[in-house]
Amino acid sequence: MSKINYYQPLLGLLFYIILFSASCTVTKQSTYFKTLQQKDTTITGFISNTYESKIQVGDKLSISVSSLSPTEDAIFNASNNTTTTGNTTNTSGVEVQPNGTVQLHRVGNILAASLTRKELSKNLEKQLLPYLKEPIVSVKYVNHKITIMGEVATPQVLNLPEEQISLIDALVLSGDVGINGKRNNVTIIRENGNQKQIKHVNLEDHSIFTSPWYYVQPNDIILVSSDYERLEKLERRAKLQGNISLFTSIISFVFIIVSQIVK
Repeated sequence: MSKINYYQPLLGLLFYIILFSASCTVTKQSTYFKTLQQKDTTITGFISNTYESKIQVGDKLSISVSSLSPTEDAIFNASNNTTTTGNTTNTSGVEVQPNGTVQLHRVGNILAASLTRKELSKNLEKQLLPYLKEPIVSVKYVNHKITIMGEVATPQVLNLPEEQISLIDALVLSGDVGINGKRNNVTIIRENGNQKQIKHVNLEDHSIFTSPWYYVQPNDIILVSSDYERLEKLERRAKLQGNISLFTSIISFVFIIVSQIVK
C-alpha cells in the first residue's frame, strides 16, 4: 500500500473531526430573570400597577355611557363618535381642547385636563344624573400608544387605552424577544415634557420587578437590541464550516486523482 493510500483515511477523518467540532460551538442562551434563585422566594419592593395618568390637552378620549335609559345612552354614545356593531366598538373619540375641556352631549363643556380617567368618569356620572337613570361612564384613551421595535417577532404600535402595561406584557404581545435579541439590553425611550429619557434595562435580572421602568407608559418606545456578537459568531462559524468543507472536498479529490495516478 502506498503512503498516500495509507494516510488518506486518517487525513479525511481529521478534517471531519475539525468540521464537527466547529459546528458544535455552544452559544449562551438569553433567558428572562436568570438571576432568580432555583427555589421558591418572595420579591419585596415590587412595583404595583397603581399609576393613574392625568388627562392632557390633545388627548382623545372614548367616553361611553350605560344606564337604565337605553335610548338616551344611544344618543349620548353616538354623539361622541362611539358606535357599536355586534361585539365591536368603533370610536374616533373626543379631543381635549386647548382650554382643557371636552364638549359632550347634555353636559356641554366639561373640564377633563388634569383629571384622571376615574375622576372624569365620576364627575360625568354626577352631571348625567338629571338625564339618565343610574349612569355608568367609562373613559378610555384613544390615541395613547407604545411602539415596540427591534428584535421582536412582531414589531408594532400597540394601543394603550388604559394607564399602562408591564414591559413583559408589551414584549409578549409583540411575539416575545427573538432568538437574536438581547434580553439584557432592552432600551426604553420615554417622553418627559420636551425631553427624552433613555433607560437600558436587563430582563435577565429579576430586579426589573422593583424598577420604576417595569411598567411602560404612553408614547414609550421599546427597542430590543440585536445580539451582534452572537450573529458574528454564527457568521464566522458558517464561513469556517464552508471553508473546511470545501478544503476537505479538494483534498479528497486530490487524493483520489493521485491514487489513480500512482496505481
